[in-house]
Amino acid sequence: MAKYDKADIERRMNGAVESLKSDLGGLRTGRANTTLLDPVVCEVYGAMMPLNQVATVSAPEPRLLTVQVWDKSNMAAVEKGIAHANLGLNPMIDGQTLRLPMPDLTEERRKDLAKLAGKYAENAKIAIRNVRRDGMEALKEDEKKKEISEDDRKRSEDEVQKLTDKYVAECDIAAEAKEKEIMTQ
Repeated sequence: MAKYDKADIERRMNGAVESLKSDLGGLRTGRANTTLLDPVVCEVYGAMMPLNQVATVSAPEPRLLTVQVWDKSNMAAVEKGIAHANLGLNPMIDGQTLRLPMPDLTEERRKDLAKLAGKYAENAKIAIRNVRRDGMEALKEDEKKKEISEDDRKRSEDEVQKLTDKYVAECDIAAEAKEKEIMTQ
């Protein structure tokens, strides 16, 4: 039974890119983005719950997020959860809705966020390279067990390298787009 599985390698590399895109979505830019509140958790009903399980988040204006809390008794807990997430947002209570105006980003903060986006991309590329290494090791193991020929191993190694290059390029594109978005208002 061969250990090398091209579909598994591609799935794992794609997972690293999707994780990167999710991380980048949580970085704050000058514009309101509902994914900004994805990491927020609130203590409601005696348990820590993600914000999206106790409220609806929307972006009605480019520089405003609104959080519609389903149960009015959870307003304080949701407000506290947003404040503790250190997102630099100042919630204002408006009935059963929290209004979160997006403050302007300073030039220094923009540069820090751009560096963070680059760091996220580098971590994703490291994960992709680790998947490549696993694939290459599996191919060598398969050849050693005489399950594939040397030509098959080399051909498959080329496939793994092409996949690696493709997904690393996707990471670069996603990071560059996010950095551009951060640096422009």
